[in-house]
Amino acid sequence: MTTDVTISDRAARRIGEILKGEGTGAMLRISVEGGGCSGFQYKFDIDRDRTDDDLVIEQANAVVLVDSASQPFLAGSQVDFVDDLIGASFRVNNPNATASCGCGTSFSI
Repeated sequence: MTTDVTISDRAARRIGEILKGEGTGAMLRISVEGGGCSGFQYKFDIDRDRTDDDLVIEQANAVVLVDSASQPFLAGSQVDFVDDLIGASFRVNNPNATASCGCGTSFSI
């Protein structure tokens, strides 16, 4: 199993657009927290501080950080950006998730 977290081209473009509006040094931090209707939930934040144990993913104008505690939960995942009838959002395609909620923001392992 791969430990990599990847970012789709669509997600990288959207992240780049968001970060451009946030000013110099802005990065997107993706983390996993306890909670949500399925046990764990994804959290997306703008951050300007990178730590030594962060996984750093750079693609096009997108810089994404994943903290060391969240990395095992996201191993092998791809972050995508979808714009469909129910709205536009980031979606994490996580091979570790055994179940997820209908909105896709929480999951269980």
